[in-house]
Amino acid sequence: MDQSLSLQAVPAWFVVLPDTDAAAALVTKAFSHADRTLTHASGRPWLVGRWAPEALVVGEHGGTRVAVIGEHAVTARDAERVAAAADGADSLTAVDRAADWAGSFHLVVSGGGRVRVRAGVVDLRRVFHTRTGTSGHGPVSVASDRADVLAELVGAELDECRIALEMLTLGAPYPRAGDPLWRGLHAVPGGHCLTLHPDGRTCTTRWWSPPDPDVPLAVGAERLREALIEAIEVRTRGRDLVTSDLGGLDSTALCCTAARGGTKVVAYTAAIHDEAGDDVYWAERTVGALNGVEHHVVPAQNVAMTFAGIDALEDILDTPSILTVDRNRRMDIVELAAARGSGIHLTGLGGDELLAGTPARLHALVRTHPLIAVGAVRGYAAKYRWSRRRVLRQLLDRSPYRTWLDGVARDLTEPALPVNEPLLGWAVPPRMPPWATPDAVTAARELLRAGRSAVQPRGRGHGEHRELVGMDGISQSARHIGQMAAPLGIAVCAPYYDAHVIEAALAVRPQERITPWRYKPLIVEAMRGIVPEASRTRDTKANATFEEEAGLREHRRALLALCEDSRLARLGLVDERVLREWCRRALTAETESYLLHPTIACEVWLRSRELTPPPARRAAPSHGRNTVPPRPSAVSAALPAANREPRETRER
Repeated sequence: MDQSLSLQAVPAWFVVLPDTDAAAALVTKAFSHADRTLTHASGRPWLVGRWAPEALVVGEHGGTRVAVIGEHAVTARDAERVAAAADGADSLTAVDRAADWAGSFHLVVSGGGRVRVRAGVVDLRRVFHTRTGTSGHGPVSVASDRADVLAELVGAELDECRIALEMLTLGAPYPRAGDPLWRGLHAVPGGHCLTLHPDGRTCTTRWWSPPDPDVPLAVGAERLREALIEAIEVRTRGRDLVTSDLGGLDSTALCCTAARGGTKVVAYTAAIHDEAGDDVYWAERTVGALNGVEHHVVPAQNVAMTFAGIDALEDILDTPSILTVDRNRRMDIVELAAARGSGIHLTGLGGDELLAGTPARLHALVRTHPLIAVGAVRGYAAKYRWSRRRVLRQLLDRSPYRTWLDGVARDLTEPALPVNEPLLGWAVPPRMPPWATPDAVTAARELLRAGRSAVQPRGRGHGEHRELVGMDGISQSARHIGQMAAPLGIAVCAPYYDAHVIEAALAVRPQERITPWRYKPLIVEAMRGIVPEASRTRDTKANATFEEEAGLREHRRALLALCEDSRLARLGLVDERVLREWCRRALTAETESYLLHPTIACEVWLRSRELTPPPARRAAPSHGRNTVPPRPSAVSAALPAANREPRETRER
C-alpha cells in the first residue's frame, strides 16, 4: 500500500540532522520542502523544517548551540546559558538542570560532534528516529518530531503488522502504544532523550523521573497553583487574546488562571444533548463571578455527534488517533477560537489522569498505610460496585508487568472484562475486535510477545505505571488535536502535560491526592482564590454517552461507507462483512460501540494518506492523488508461514 506523503501537506515539522557530511542526501530532500533551517557550528545543516518563528529560540556558546521549540518563554540569553552549561560538559545532567523551564517544548543541543534531542515527559512532545544508509558514506541517523515526515524523508515502508496492534479495543499496551507505523522507525520514550553521533550510532538515556510522592496536600496544592500560573503566563505573555475551553473542573482552572492576567480571555462551552450534562450551568456560574471573560455557549444542536463526518476527514496525522470518531465535536470549538483571532487555545486534557489519579495506587498504600488503604478499598468498592473478592485478588497479585503482558497476548480474542471489574491491575487488558482476521490477531500477538522479557513497567508499581501510561495516551490525543489545528494557525495548549505541572501533582501523597471520598482534592485546594467559590468545589463530570449512541444512529451511513473497499480489509486485517454487520447494529456506548473506535481510526488514517499529493519540490507542487492498489493479505505475507492462523481455527 502506497503511503507516501508530501511534506508540503504538513504545516509544522522539523528534522534534526547529525553533524556530518554523510547526511547530505537527506539534507537535499528536506530542503526541498522546508522553509526554515539552522546550522551546526560547523556550518552543516542542523534543524530543517517548517515552524512558526516565535516557537523557536536559539542560544550559542563556543561550539555548542541550543534550540528550544514549542510553548515557552525562553529568551536567547536563557538558551545561551544552557549552551554554556553544555559546552565541554561530560555529563548532560547540567544541561537538564539549566534548561528546567516552564512550558512544553523540545530541547535540541548540538556540540562536540553530537546532537541531543530531548522528548517531553509524556507523549505530547515526541521524538522519532531512524538509521539509513547513504550512497558513498556510512550509516546516518536522523530524528524528527513527526513519524510520517521521517518516513517520507528516508523512504520507509509501512508496517502492516503494526497497524494490527492499533486495532486493539483499548489501544496498544505499553511499551507498544504510539510506536511509529513504518519499518525501521523508533520512538523515544517519554522522559528520555536521543543522542545522534556522526558515525550513525544513537543512544537513548533517561532525563526525567517522577518525583517521590511524599508531599502533603496543602504544600502540593500551593506548588501546583504556582506551576499552573507559570504555565499559563508562558502561553499568554505578550498576547492580546487567548481562548479556552470552559467545561469541567480542569479546564475551568485553566480559564480562571488565565483570566487573572492582562490578556483578554474568550471562553467556550459546548452544551451536550443529554439533559443531565451540567457544563453550561457551571460555566455560567463561573463567568458570572469573573470580570471581563467573554463567554460563548455552543448550543447542543450545533455540536457534532460522535461519528459525524467520519467518511470525509482529511487531517494529516502521523498515527491513527482515537479522537477520530469525535474529531468534529472536538474541533468545533477550536475552529471557533481560530475564527475569533486566537493564536492559542487552552484545553484541560490531562487533568483527569493527573488529578483524579488511579485507585491502583492502593497496591503501595496497602503496605505503607494499611488502615487508610482498607478504608479506601471499602469506599471504591461501594462507589463503583466492585466485588471485594475481586479487589482482594488484584491487590494480592504480585505478578510482574511482563507476565501481565503475556496474558494480554494470550487472551486477545477472549471476551472483554466486565465493566465493574476493579481497576487495580497494571491496566485493563485490551482485546482484538470481533472483525479482526486471524492474520491480524497473529500479527498483534507476535508484536506483543517480541522482546517482552526485557520490558519494564512505565512507573514504580501499578499506580504510577497506570497514571503515566494514561498520560502518555491522552497526551498523544492532545498532540493529534494540535496536528488537526495547525492548518488553522492556532496552537492547542495542554498545560497539564508540562513537566513542572506533572511533577507538582505526582509529588503529593497518593492517599491525599486520590480518594473515593473527594473529587480531585488537589486542584480544588490549588484553585482557592482563583476559581470562584461558586464552582470551585464542583464534583460532577459530564459525559457524552448520549452523543455516542445517537451519533451511531445518525451517521450509520457514513460508517458503512468506510466498510466499502476497506483499506484494512485490503491489508487482510479485518473481515469486511463482520465489520459491516456491527456498523448496522444498535450498540451501547459503554460495552459495544467503543470497540469500533480504534478500527475506524485506522481506516480513516489509511484513507487520509491517499489524499496527500505525491512528493514534489516547492517550485512545482503536484496536485495529483495517489491510489492504493489492491493487495491481498499484506499482513499474511509479512508473517512467517508457521505463525499464520488458518481460518478454520480462528480464535473467538
